[in-house]
Amino acid sequence: MEVLKNKKTLQDFIERQKEMGKKIGFAPTMGALHKGHLSLYEAARKENDLVISSIFVNPTQFNNPEDLEKYPRDTDNDIAILKNSELVDALYLPQVEDIYPEKTESKHYDYDGLENEMEGKSRPGHFDGVGTVVEELFRKVQPDNAYFGEKDFQQLAIIRKMVEKKKLLINIIGVPIYRAENGLALSSRNQRLTDERKEDAKIIFDTLSKVKDWFKTTSIAEIKEKVNTVFNNQQNMELEYFLIADESTLQETNQREDDKSYRAFIVVDVDSVRLIDNMHLD
Repeated sequence: MEVLKNKKTLQDFIERQKEMGKKIGFAPTMGALHKGHLSLYEAARKENDLVISSIFVNPTQFNNPEDLEKYPRDTDNDIAILKNSELVDALYLPQVEDIYPEKTESKHYDYDGLENEMEGKSRPGHFDGVGTVVEELFRKVQPDNAYFGEKDFQQLAIIRKMVEKKKLLINIIGVPIYRAENGLALSSRNQRLTDERKEDAKIIFDTLSKVKDWFKTTSIAEIKEKVNTVFNNQQNMELEYFLIADESTLQETNQREDDKSYRAFIVVDVDSVRLIDNMHLD
C-alpha cells in the first residue's frame, strides 16, 4: 500500500493509474478505523481495479471545538489496519493546506433542503464542511465509485445531492451499517465508551428493531411515545431525538403513505458520547 502524504504525490499517482485505464474506488475517512470502514473497502475491492483511502479530520464539519479536540487520532495504527486488510492500494493523508489552501473555512452548498433536517438543525454549517472536504477530495482522487456507510444516512444523501448538483461523474454507493455482535453501530466515537457502556448502548439497536416491527401496525405518534418511554427509563443516556422520515427528502413524517419509503433516525447521548443510528422501515 502506497502512503501519499501531499497533493503532489497523489496527483502523480492518480495520473499513472488513469493512464493505465484503471477504475478507481474511493472511501474517505476521518481515521480511527474499524471494521465498519473496512466494509467500505471490501465493497470497493469487488467493483474496482484500484482502491484508495484517505484520512483527514476535517475541522470545518465540527461545530464543537471540544468534539474536534477529542476526536480519536492514531494514524500509525490506521495505516497498519489498512495494510493488514490487503484491501487498499493507496492511502492519501492530506495536509490542511491541501484541502484549504487559503482559509480553513467551508464553501456554501445548496442541498435542496436536505441540510436543514435532523443533524442540520443542531449542527449549523456542518454539511457545508462535509461538502467542501468531499468535493475537494473527489476532484483530487478522481474516483469512478465512492463508498459511504449508511450509518451516516443524511451525510450519504447530502453527498449524492452535491455530486448531482456539481455534475461530478462519480457513482455514490451506500454500504449497509456494520454492527457489533450486540447490534451497536460501529463508530469511531465508540472508542470513547467503556465496555459496560457499549453493552448498555445496544438498547439503541434493540429499540430501532422494535420500531421496525411497530411501524407495521402502530401510529407514528404512538411509536414516538414508546421510544421516549424506553429512554426515559435509562440511566447515563439521553435521547436527543427520534423521528421517522421520508427517505428521499429526509423530512420528518407523522403520517405514513403507501407510495413512500421511510427510515427511523435516532441520536442518543451515552456518557457525553453522541451516538447516531438509523434503520430502514419496510
